[in-house]
Amino acid sequence: MTPAADSPAAALLHLLAAVPAGQAVSVPRLGKQLQQGASAVMRELSMLGSARIGDHQGPGWVAMAHDGDRWMAQLTEAGRDAVQALAAEPPAAPLPPPVVACRVQRLRRGAGSGAGAGAGAGAGAGADAAPVVPPEDDRIAAEVPVALVFNGISHAVMMATPADLEAFALGFALSEGILDAPADCFGIEVQPVTAPPAADDPEAPAIEVHLEIASRCFARLKERRRALVGRTGCGVCGIDSLDALDLVPEALAAGAALAGLEAATVLAAFDALSARQPLNAQVGSLHAAGWALPDGTLAAVLEDVGRHNALDKLFGQLAADGLLGTPGFVVMSSRASYELARKCARLGVPALATISAPTALAVRIAGQAGMQLWGLCRGDRAVRYAAAEDRGPSGGGFGPMTGPTPT
Repeated sequence: MTPAADSPAAALLHLLAAVPAGQAVSVPRLGKQLQQGASAVMRELSMLGSARIGDHQGPGWVAMAHDGDRWMAQLTEAGRDAVQALAAEPPAAPLPPPVVACRVQRLRRGAGSGAGAGAGAGAGAGADAAPVVPPEDDRIAAEVPVALVFNGISHAVMMATPADLEAFALGFALSEGILDAPADCFGIEVQPVTAPPAADDPEAPAIEVHLEIASRCFARLKERRRALVGRTGCGVCGIDSLDALDLVPEALAAGAALAGLEAATVLAAFDALSARQPLNAQVGSLHAAGWALPDGTLAAVLEDVGRHNALDKLFGQLAADGLLGTPGFVVMSSRASYELARKCARLGVPALATISAPTALAVRIAGQAGMQLWGLCRGDRAVRYAAAEDRGPSGGGFGPMTGPTPT
């Protein structure tokens, strides 16, 4: 199928189309122009070539060749036809914005809102009556239904911030165990649609994200497919019995733990987190998930109105950049609950740190997986609830305490 006009594949095709026919361009140069890592560009190129990858037969739009120590790419004739077809397509409908305008009143104790004031409102009003505060423009976060559609079958509907949705879909598929690896996803397409009519808004926005995935992954998904409706505050979404709970995490691979991770390193990542949240700076209601390098440097930050959505966006971005599985740890502007610890354990993340406290189940999951779990990471204090050496059938961090002991 022809890629969406605003997709990474389309951007790559347009760059290659600008190269004279018969000439090739190096993968590092393409990555620099697209501001993407070479591994992410190679992944896109491989999907646009003629090779068969699993169940995906490439369209043959790109030809690859090795020149010394560099991979070179160029468009085939079929690829140039695809670029022309892209140019002929009408522009895609825009996605709803992640931030929307709203009229508000900023009130203090003793200030009058003017609510209920009518023709007789002046009766009994004295000179000491509180002044009426006029409304003003403000910005709030958008929250829209996002349907995740796998091989044409809608599997999950999540309420999410309409930004970084390709990363969200890929990260969700990986952290939920639908995909075994990023290479099991052959393509992602984001399509704005209209939600079912609402009484007050017959044109409410909604989004579908279509993923083309390997047949073995799809067969497995169908076996355990369930109705899944997510809310921004949910933990275990859509299961219909206790037997469906997944409370046994994968253990971290030997050598994956971040030995010697110190509070100073964790807190350094949190010190830099707020400056990397441009949407939350406007609205004050979005969660952030960040990927910190072993020295505490933040390498990526993704935002969403739902904490688990933000984490999935982070995982998807890391996967697209070829960084999933590299040394580092996750920091989040939320509490640590079951689903966050479970997602991190499934993808082999050695440590999770959050600005608020964890739940008991999150501590147990982290301990069973051999993860480090940090909470209450604020200012110059942090609490470590589980360490890599706590791995065991009971998990559980450092045992019963009357209160957390600051590190």
